[in-house]
Amino acid sequence: MTQANETEKQPTMLEQMGGVTGLALSSLPVVVFVLVNAFAGLMPAIWSALGAAVLIGIALALRKGSVQPAVSAVFGVGIAAFIAYRTGDAKGFFLFGIWQSLVYGGAFILSILVRWPLAGVVWSFLNGQGTAWRQDKASVRDYDIATLVWALVFCSRFVVQRWLYDEASVGWLAAARLAMGYPLMAVALFATVWAVRRSDKRLKAALAAEEEENREAEERLRAQAAGNQVTDHQVAGDADAGDRAEPNIYDRMLDAPADQRPTGEQRPQPARADER
Repeated sequence: MTQANETEKQPTMLEQMGGVTGLALSSLPVVVFVLVNAFAGLMPAIWSALGAAVLIGIALALRKGSVQPAVSAVFGVGIAAFIAYRTGDAKGFFLFGIWQSLVYGGAFILSILVRWPLAGVVWSFLNGQGTAWRQDKASVRDYDIATLVWALVFCSRFVVQRWLYDEASVGWLAAARLAMGYPLMAVALFATVWAVRRSDKRLKAALAAEEEENREAEERLRAQAAGNQVTDHQVAGDADAGDRAEPNIYDRMLDAPADQRPTGEQRPQPARADER
């Protein structure tokens, strides 16, 4: 299987979260809790919310979808139901989510301060793309912006719902939780996708430039190696030509036939000391 096919079959973030169906179903326990509490009281509302969360998990498992949202819903509903039971107040069902928003908002802000924006870290983890984006300052800045959007979403949830917890009824709390849930999350996801696309575009351009630079360097090395080979051949040719140079007078005398060799009087004599 090629890398392209693997990339095409890689699940998106929405699919990893259970798709639109999984996200919608994970909100039902809150609606069930509010409705049952209004007509039957706190304890039936707690058990109804827990039962709804379990049924959602079973339904998603049977349709071979991701049960991650359902598991999260069951866990969250379980803690929320326990707090509501301990406080004896239906508003306690929302207390865990309120303080959870504050923790998440603080974590996103802290990640910006330490230069590890969570929007980029989480996205890279879900898609297995590594942390190459951290070497690009512009990418870090874009992920900082997306992370700040997430921080604003969670902090706004905390401020509004904490105020409603003290001032309003369970119905208004439920309405605020639903209205500030997936709609605001969609805004944060849009900011994350914006940062991802800008970062990927820059990283791909940088990778292409690096590959082009490496190719040009390889071509220069090959040209240099070819030039060195030509020079070596020229040096070898000059050496062979030197070996085939014209012989001196003594070599010619020795190579000449016997009848053509000069006599003793004709042979060149070495210069005397007084002639030097």
